[in-house]
Amino acid sequence: VQLQASGGGLVQAGGSLRLSCAASRRTFSIYTMGWFRQAPGKEREFVAAISRGGGSIDYTNSVKGRFTIARDNAENTMYLQMNSLRPDDAAVYYCAARSAKGYGGTSQTSYDLWGQGTLVTVSS
Repeated sequence: VQLQASGGGLVQAGGSLRLSCAASRRTFSIYTMGWFRQAPGKEREFVAAISRGGGSIDYTNSVKGRFTIARDNAENTMYLQMNSLRPDDAAVYYCAARSAKGYGGTSQTSYDLWGQGTLVTVSS
């Protein structure tokens, strides 16, 4: 399975973007999916995660109320709707997936499939 992230770009502070992550084959082999981000000079950090059925969702505190994660298993795609963007949201955003059963949660080590990243730039 390969993951392809898209939707990044340049947006003004307060604006919105929607990221997409397309899986190359049916998501019956994918369980938890998540978004991580890495800003220049910083370590990659967890942003949001969603279980296969959508019953479990987690967000990092700084994006709660602004970002929404969702997935469409029929379309093999995960989304991250980002509203009220701030300059500190600027980063390369990576989508990730876990091929093992069980909810992956917030830990990067729980995910074994990674996309190539899409750049989000937020101007102040």
